[in-house]
Amino acid sequence: MFEYNAYVGLDVHKETIAVAVAMPGREEPVFRGEIRNQRSSLRRLVRNLSPHGEVLSFCYEAGPCGYGVYRELVATGHDCMVVAPSLVPRKTGDRVKTDRRDALKLARLHRAGELRAVWVPDTDQEAMRDLTRAREDMKALELKARQRLGAFLLRHDRIYAGRSRWTKAHYRWLQEQSFEHPVQQVVFQEYVDAVMDAERRVAGLDGQIHQAVATWSLRPVVEALISLRGVNVLTAVTVLAELGDLTRFDTPRQLMSHLGLVPSEQSSGLRRRQGGITKTGNGHVRRVLVEAAWSYRFAARKTAHLQRKAASAPPRVQALAWAAQKRLCARYRRLSNAGKAHCQVTTAVARELTGFIWAIACEMAGRPHNSRAVA
Repeated sequence: MFEYNAYVGLDVHKETIAVAVAMPGREEPVFRGEIRNQRSSLRRLVRNLSPHGEVLSFCYEAGPCGYGVYRELVATGHDCMVVAPSLVPRKTGDRVKTDRRDALKLARLHRAGELRAVWVPDTDQEAMRDLTRAREDMKALELKARQRLGAFLLRHDRIYAGRSRWTKAHYRWLQEQSFEHPVQQVVFQEYVDAVMDAERRVAGLDGQIHQAVATWSLRPVVEALISLRGVNVLTAVTVLAELGDLTRFDTPRQLMSHLGLVPSEQSSGLRRRQGGITKTGNGHVRRVLVEAAWSYRFAARKTAHLQRKAASAPPRVQALAWAAQKRLCARYRRLSNAGKAHCQVTTAVARELTGFIWAIACEMAGRPHNSRAVA
């Protein structure tokens, strides 16, 4: 393991950064004070800590300030680690938390090698991730607007008798609604306009995602992943924008664990007890995979829609997608017949779907993989 000349812990905030330095072989790290969270201040800090070109290793916890500090420090030629906050060791009896203490703790743990880094996307990757997360936020606003309109109609005993809501027939029915009191008519129209405005925003971001994929470096992987049943362009882009290169995981089980799709466990002695999934890691990817898993409740078949989706994928990828469909549909049926709850079944199917996504990513990268062991 390479030993740096100094290990620097940073407690990063919007305006300030607390700095602590741990030297190799010295007992306790030293607090160096606070600096402004600015590019000039960071470069001045690097010059002060490395006057003769010493190699430094920085670390700070991932948070709302993003990766600007990381990119600035790496550009100076030094190492930097963005740490997963949930995996930083903490003493249960320590009830005092300050910027000084946090910086000292990070420097101490970084020197000891007890911190785990998160994956840092490049600027293009981060832009795609911002786009998919913005679409997710707009979709949440759309669902909330629909819920408010539905609650208003229900309070006034206006119940739609059709099969599905938010269709053309449903909107025609909404246009026919009228209320005796003028104020209530205004309220109703505002709710309808809020729903339609949210839908336009979601549709606009969907179009932006399709345009961005056309020039994205990971476009071939996106086209390969959509050959899977239940995986559309939005799902594939979300997975790749959030996780980047999937081949950085050595095994599919590492990817499943990273997404929190593996069972939790509390075992002691001869007793082994497993609980629900850990729900650690990236919740955005976990959500879209569970949504995709619902499509496997139907029997496996090569429909015209699935064949069109898989048309641009290589033959080996199409074979993997068909193998995934046969296995996951059978597993969904088997678990459902065993009396498992639907949410448990879809979670189990999503976990195995993760393995096939990993295998397809390896196939597109030309990396060997064992397709029988992906689940």
